[in-house]
Amino acid sequence: MSSIPTELAAILGSVERPGSFYAAGAAEIYMPSLEVEGVGPIALPLLPMQAEQLVAVAERAPYGRGEETLVDTTVRRTWQIGADKIQIRGKYWAQNIGEIVAWIAARLGVSEPVTAELYKLLVYDAGSFFVGHRDTEKAPGMFATLVLVLPSLYSGGELLVRHRGQEARLDLHEADSSELAFAAFYADCVHEVLPVTSGCRLTLIYNLLRTDLSPLEPPEYGEEQGRLAERLRQWGKSKGSSGDESPEKLIYPLEHAYTPAELSFTALKGADAARGAVAVAAAEQADCELHLALVSIRESGWAEHSDYPSRRGRSRGGEDAFEIGEVCDRRQFLSDWRKPDGSQPAMDNLPFEAEELCPPDAFEGLEPDEQHFQEATGNEGASFERTYARAALIFWPRARRLAVLNQAGLFLTLPYLNELAERWARNGENGESTLWQEAHELSGHMMRTWPREEVYSPWHTRGSNASTSMLASLVLLRDTARIETFLAEVSAAGFYGMADNEKLVQAAGLLPPARAAELIERIIAKNAQAMPGACADLLARCAVANLKDESALKLIPAATTLVEALPGGVENAPPPRPWLRPAVDPGFIVNLMIALNRIEAGLADRAVDCVLARPTTYGLDAILVPAALRLAEQAETRSAKAVERLFSACLEHLRARIAEPLEPPSDWKRASTLACQCRYCAELSRFLADPASKTWPFQAAAAERSHVEHSVRQNGCDLTLTTQTRGRPYTLICTKNQASHERRVSQRKKDLQDLAALERP
Repeated sequence: MSSIPTELAAILGSVERPGSFYAAGAAEIYMPSLEVEGVGPIALPLLPMQAEQLVAVAERAPYGRGEETLVDTTVRRTWQIGADKIQIRGKYWAQNIGEIVAWIAARLGVSEPVTAELYKLLVYDAGSFFVGHRDTEKAPGMFATLVLVLPSLYSGGELLVRHRGQEARLDLHEADSSELAFAAFYADCVHEVLPVTSGCRLTLIYNLLRTDLSPLEPPEYGEEQGRLAERLRQWGKSKGSSGDESPEKLIYPLEHAYTPAELSFTALKGADAARGAVAVAAAEQADCELHLALVSIRESGWAEHSDYPSRRGRSRGGEDAFEIGEVCDRRQFLSDWRKPDGSQPAMDNLPFEAEELCPPDAFEGLEPDEQHFQEATGNEGASFERTYARAALIFWPRARRLAVLNQAGLFLTLPYLNELAERWARNGENGESTLWQEAHELSGHMMRTWPREEVYSPWHTRGSNASTSMLASLVLLRDTARIETFLAEVSAAGFYGMADNEKLVQAAGLLPPARAAELIERIIAKNAQAMPGACADLLARCAVANLKDESALKLIPAATTLVEALPGGVENAPPPRPWLRPAVDPGFIVNLMIALNRIEAGLADRAVDCVLARPTTYGLDAILVPAALRLAEQAETRSAKAVERLFSACLEHLRARIAEPLEPPSDWKRASTLACQCRYCAELSRFLADPASKTWPFQAAAAERSHVEHSVRQNGCDLTLTTQTRGRPYTLICTKNQASHERRVSQRKKDLQDLAALERP
């Protein structure tokens, strides 16, 4: 087993303390009332006229150099107003600023209480900037600086924060005036404000303070990040190589619980936040994709009653009275996907394997989030259902995105492949463009994991829509390599149905004639016994399409294979399994004759010999006469020698039945042979044979009456049944009718019509 799940878990597990050197975000708040001495109330968003008024009452902001405080507009060009000249009011302001500070503290890795002390208001008009510098600790317990950017119209003014070789570029513009953008960073970080190119940037500056006066620095996980990036890079290089057994994706469960509504990289808590930050940076370096998702496991099975009492000596009741017996069904999947940029890709319910967990035993001993037991009902015993849910970081190499997507199964990949193929065709692209290559790669992954069901499965037709869709996309792409593989490894392996034939013939038409004919023969050889109708339809389509120049001649092996596999080879022999009995209908005979007469007349004669010799399988009324009527409508096929022999057999059958007498019964005697010989049916048989009796009242219990009714229906007796509800038990009234004669009259009418149609030149 690959070691990377264990290694990844060890690396991320060593990231124990949350925090980064900076934190930034935005919050939707009720904007406060801001007043500045000498100006009065300040409108938010800031008005240009008030920006000028603020500059008029402000002073040039200085900067510190050693023990000195200097004003130098080549180093710092901005305006400041002291906290003593500012008043901030608002019903929700204290709550809003408290929530922002708490959020920032968690991301800076500070677990103790943090307070915010207003320091000054800074006004950056056009051209203002501040070169890279470090803040001095202006009050006891200060460890960081908080910047609140008030709503105003400006451009430029991005904040750069650097720490130990890392740099964050923060654009704190907020288009929505109800949102407050903010950023915080450790005091020892070098930070810089880039020039404001237009408008006015208005910021409140706070000192962030701790009661603990001991030095505090942001955690440094550069080593762990580097190790993780290198290991992910090695994993990505090994994927797809021969002998690689590593998982397609890696799943690292997080410590805290998250609902779908709060699941995001910015909402991670505690050590999860630190591990998420390390993972984001490492994944980017290693060219891997990273997501957050919910890991869900759902189990169900049978339960059993506990066989011991509770501690208090009484029998246990409710769910305590049950124990898990055996897990019969288990589903595990990933859902509710989130990317580091906050987007939510549509990849719900992607399955995963246990070996993809980091470490593989991550869920051992985990308590279920929900567990319910169901009492025994009827013939069913007690059962249970339980679910587990955890949030996790999900990694995979960016180059393996399509392989991971393929794990979701055909319900996701088939529509996506079709979309790629249609876009490629719609764009009028030629050759193997980037879009074509993506579709080609995806179809390769799909074929490697295609669900190859046993050809004789009773659920076989389940694959038909999937293979039809796949063939349609491959034909649209004209991807002959994938077409050849699909026909050879999927269709010819038994994953095939009637609905595939139209696209299958189009696909085969893109291949060299000899190879196309060979694959058609293999498909028929594998599927003829289970699906003769589909195979005859395929052969007929191929013969009519005449795939390529003289390719019909190359279909003789396929036609021979189909004739040798004609159903009913051992007349009346039951199939070894119920679902092996092939469905034969008139369409099968029609397609068979169309195909064989185009390919090889001798094979058509041979097929007719087989069909006429197997009357149980190919009944004249059910199969051959309807088929002959359809063939009679096709001038080319009607004149074929083999078809004429079918016509002769059908005409002989119809003429013989038309010659039979068709007189109504002269008395009340009716056919009286019944399958059942019980005393009730024996009495019914005597009644049917009696030429003088028209009606038979059968008074009996409901069970006996139902049995007689079943016998009447089963044997097709000429009787009308009514139930007389007077008295107990009820009476079943059996009245003789002329149903058999009426059926023969209807049959005679149809026979005459069919005879005329078949005799028509």
